[in-house]
Order: sequence, then C-alpha cells, then structure tokens
Amino acid sequence: MERMVRVAVDLVNEGELPCVESAEAFLRAHDEPEPIEITHPELAGINAVRERLRPVFGAEPAEAARLLNGLLRDYAVRPYLTEHDGTPWHLHVAEPDAGWAEWLAAQTALALAGFAASHGFGALAECAAADCRQVFVNSTPKRPKRFCTPTCAGRTRVAAYRARRAL
Repeated sequence: MERMVRVAVDLVNEGELPCVESAEAFLRAHDEPEPIEITHPELAGINAVRERLRPVFGAEPAEAARLLNGLLRDYAVRPYLTEHDGTPWHLHVAEPDAGWAEWLAAQTALALAGFAASHGFGALAECAAADCRQVFVNSTPKRPKRFCTPTCAGRTRVAAYRARRAL
C-alpha cells in the first residue's frame, strides 16, 4: 500500500503526462512489471485519474472521503490476490482486465483511503508555499508538515522575513 500512496503523490505532482512514452516511463519508474504498453485513450484516462486525485490532497475530510469513495465506487472491485508477469503474490482491487487508468484509479484510491484512515486526512496535504502546487503525505503524528520540501519551507520563511523587514 505504501508504494501505491507514493504512486498517487508522484502522479499528481508529475503534472499532465504529455505522451504515451512519458506514461510508460512513469510506470516503469514506479516498478510496474512489463509489459507496459499505454494507448492514447489510456493516456487520457491516466491524466483524468490524476485530475480526480489532486483535490483529495488538502481537502476537508468529508470532501476527501467523498472523492476517494467516488473513485472506489467507479473503479474498485472485491480485492483479490494475483501473481502475474513474474511478480510475487499481491493484492489487486481493479478488474482483472482493467487498463492502466482503471488500475491506477482503483489502487491509488484504496491506498490513499487506507493511509487517511490510519493517519487522518490532514496527512494528505498540499504544500503551503504560495508558489508551489506539489502534494505530499505526512505520517508524522506530532509535527504536522506544511511544506513538501525543506526548500519550500525555507523560501516561505525568507519571503515572510523580507516582508516584515520591508514594513
């Protein structure tokens, strides 16, 4: 599940995947087994999934739950164990013949739902830096994270300091 949470975050942060080659490279970079062959309709579907995942991050809990439940309703099926293409046994929640977009929607929605159930919806966040649109997950219970990276945190602190000094 943790891997699929990372896939969801990276898919949102990647931005629109412009071509099938970029979608295939994204899946390979996230250790999906071959064969990975994306069609143009699947590329459009993957980008649509990305757009449905983005608002989950930083949404109020009820809204985030509604969005994830919508993805699960539209794409998930009863979980089943499978081994295919030389992979070890693992859990799937998409139809056995699902395309990449449907598979990504079901798997990432389930992973984010499980993460939110364990860590709270506040752990699915958007970076607080004014010039950043990255999303991230934060499983640290005592120190809520507001920024995606130390770079964004530092840039925001410096901007606030300079704004105070200008007064």
